[in-house]
Amino acid sequence: GDHVYKMDYGPLLAWHSENEADMTVCCMPVPIEEAAGQLGVMTVDEQGRVLRFDEKPEKPTPIPGEDGLCLASMGNYVFNTDFLYEQVIKDADTPDSDHDFGKNIIPSIIDKYRVFAYPFRDPETGEQAYWRDVGTLDAYWEANMELIGVHPQLNLYDSDWPIFTDQIQLPPAKFVFDYPGRRGEAFESMVSAGSIISGASVRRSLIFSNCRIHSFALIEDSVVLPDSDIGRHAKIRNAIIDRGSRIPEGMEIGYDHEADRARGFRVTEKGRTLVTPDALGQDLHFTR
Repeated sequence: GDHVYKMDYGPLLAWHSENEADMTVCCMPVPIEEAAGQLGVMTVDEQGRVLRFDEKPEKPTPIPGEDGLCLASMGNYVFNTDFLYEQVIKDADTPDSDHDFGKNIIPSIIDKYRVFAYPFRDPETGEQAYWRDVGTLDAYWEANMELIGVHPQLNLYDSDWPIFTDQIQLPPAKFVFDYPGRRGEAFESMVSAGSIISGASVRRSLIFSNCRIHSFALIEDSVVLPDSDIGRHAKIRNAIIDRGSRIPEGMEIGYDHEADRARGFRVTEKGRTLVTPDALGQDLHFTR
């Protein structure tokens, strides 16, 4: 999936049960311009029952009394098991279906069954809870950048909400060299285990695991994915460096978009540059 969110499923399941729903769709208010062409949009009654569902409309229906906002599907659903099985089989037997939940299944069941919208909020404050759609490069970059804030909404250091994942065992990040112009340093950044900042400067960036940032390099406002190697004197800003990329010595990325495109790099609408091993003409030497 391409969503990142922080949810306790208990209240969601309770909502589904209390409403005797056949299906429940998690939702939240989203600016219309962000939802247009990107997210499923719903219309609901006062009890939260879904009256209409449009998959990625170009002109989303606004929430009554909330100009500028629409009720968007988060892409998270709860089904009664037998009901889900029945609807998937029925859809599979429909020749002209695209076999898509948002486009086909949900619109087909709204009038016949109990479909409810679950308003996703922080259970303690009642305010909008953390959820990000990272389906575009810009959204992915922005979601990563939020993590380095002083008080991010998704706090990776919150011991009351640990995030369990499969991590390989690596040594701590290391910073080496302390000479004028050649100092291993990082400011307003996150540097993951196994990475070495060797006489380079990292600012407002995320360095994932097992990366090597060599002397005199400068990385600003960027996301550097695992196993990447940044050569000496390289300068990178507003970029996403894909896993396993080896940036040549002295290369500048994010300073001249036309030059970036000429190298085969992708530049987003908001001016972020994506660099991949393929674009660099490199083979990956690890198993994805």
